[in-house]
Amino acid sequence: MQEWYIPDREERFRVMLDTVEALTGPEPNVLDLACGTGSITDRLLKRLPGARSTGVDIDPALLTIARGHFAGDDRVELVTADLTDPSWTDALPHRPYDAVVTATALHWLDTEPLRELYGRIRGVLRDGGVFLNADHMTDESTPRLNAAAEAFHTARQEREQAAGVLGWADWWTKVADDPVLAEPVRRRFELLGDPRGPKGGHPADRPTTTRWHVDALREQGFAEARQVWCSHSDALVAALR
Repeated sequence: MQEWYIPDREERFRVMLDTVEALTGPEPNVLDLACGTGSITDRLLKRLPGARSTGVDIDPALLTIARGHFAGDDRVELVTADLTDPSWTDALPHRPYDAVVTATALHWLDTEPLRELYGRIRGVLRDGGVFLNADHMTDESTPRLNAAAEAFHTARQEREQAAGVLGWADWWTKVADDPVLAEPVRRRFELLGDPRGPKGGHPADRPTTTRWHVDALREQGFAEARQVWCSHSDALVAALR
């Protein structure tokens, strides 16, 4: 389902982990922020078996999937925490971290909560540690290029959905019908709302440009920040403490 939305998903994960390894070596202590089902942690440990990962999320359904996937792996610890709560870092073990990573998650936050979160992320990194955020970010200086790429992307999605690929709403319906996941999904809907409904969209005040993210990271005290990968609609930014 995620690859249907983001066909270059594996490429950006590769660049993310290249950057982690380049800056932290083969055995990093990593915080997987808004980890969901643990997609980044899974790839991290396959690439760097000596790494350790702490996954943080608030979604009981996605954390249930992650706990099942990583059961018995003592390199992984999963923590339930609300990233909009200023005290969320109190729940973290193994601080400080060599790297904090996240993907397709922080666009759910409005502008000011995200700016504040960037400051707290800096606070859990060691000196020289790196933060990497892969998310929906655009370059507004190229509107015609963006429009053409978006039209091409939408046409591909429509062809693949017609061939049976699950979209966001269909995936959540399938998960809610699973006998093991039905109860965590019910709690998720109570806590965060039903993502299939009209309130399941992104906030109107969310940042949309790569430049905003780079500037905000520098404002929050990161020594360096830049884009290290992009597509027409997404980018990966890296920031060094």
